[in-house]
Parts: sequence; C-alpha cells; structure tokens
Amino acid sequence: MTARGLRGAVTAAAACLWAAAASGQEVGPAPPDLSAGEPVAQPSEVVRSPVLTIDADLLFSESLFGQRLTADIQASSEELATENRRIASELEAEERRLTERRGEMTPDAFRAEAEAFDARVQRIRQEQDAKERALGAQVQAAEDAFLNAVRPVLGQLMVERGAAVILDRRTVVLSVGAVDITDAAIARIDAEMGEGMSLPELEGPQD
Repeated sequence: MTARGLRGAVTAAAACLWAAAASGQEVGPAPPDLSAGEPVAQPSEVVRSPVLTIDADLLFSESLFGQRLTADIQASSEELATENRRIASELEAEERRLTERRGEMTPDAFRAEAEAFDARVQRIRQEQDAKERALGAQVQAAEDAFLNAVRPVLGQLMVERGAAVILDRRTVVLSVGAVDITDAAIARIDAEMGEGMSLPELEGPQD
C-alpha cells in the first residue's frame, strides 16, 4: 500500500514544533579555528540541516506500525474476498435448483421466483459493493491514522536537527543524501510506537 496521504503532509510537523526550534534550538557547533591548530572534527552521524527529506512510502511500508496497518487492511480484504466467493457459490447453487424445478412449475410461478431471485442478487451485489467501497476508505483512514500518530516523532527529529521543514524526497530535484532521515524516522517510530494502536475503523467487513 502506498502512503499518498503522507506526501506533502509531512511538512506539517514544522507547524507544531517550529516555535521551539526557532526559540531555543542550537544551530550547531562553531567551525574549528584552523589557525589555532584546533583539530577538525569528523562529520557527526546526525546531520543538521534546515531542510530534511523523507521517503513517505518507505516510512509507511518499512515501519512496524505501517506494516501492522497494512496487515489489517489485507486481512479485511481477504475476509471480504472469501465472503464474496461464498455468496457467489450459494447463489449459483440456488440458480441451478430453480432451473431444475422449472419443468415442474407453471410459467407464471417460475417467472415470479426468477424475478425474486434476480432482485435478491441485485440487492446482495449492492451490499457487497458498499463493503468494497468501505474497505477502500479504510486504506485512506490507515494512512491518515499513521500520519497523525507519527507526526510528533517527525517533529522531534526536525527539532533535534535544527530543521524548519521536512520534504518528500521524491519532490526534491537534488540533495545531499545525508539530509534524508527516512531510516532514522523508521527506527524512532519502531522504538517509540512499535506496532502502534488498534484502530476501530480497521475492523474487518461486517456481514
């Protein structure tokens, strides 16, 4: 499953924590004084940059929380597919029985039963189509829930690195790879959230 709901929205982390970043965040250590013989420090593992990038799809698909949500949706999808196959089999059997009884029935009686059967088939089809649409809505609900849950984590990383904005890296023409925080964000989300919370809207389709 993609994380289109995250694209363009990860920058919202800046809104909630930018004030903290602007008022109290260090900009970073001063450059070494080479004339005084001060040793040049090796590059830190944590790169500080006003702009950071992230792969929103990977954030969703590689984090434990995102994988849990994907598994929930897949389970609901498989449950609905199984239900559809069962209903189709039952309707086919009912249609065969009606066809076999045709010779024993008057034309009017057969027509009445056939029309009632067709009406029930149409009603069931509408009900199952509605369940499929609801399942599609659950995909968006999962992405929205994921974004809302991980936004504070992204905000923490942004402040820690002195950044003002996080961009989806696929919208960036050119950047230094060190400003990408996807792996760091996944590790932080896994450490702080694990598989995340249970979401009622991700329950399986109801009969």
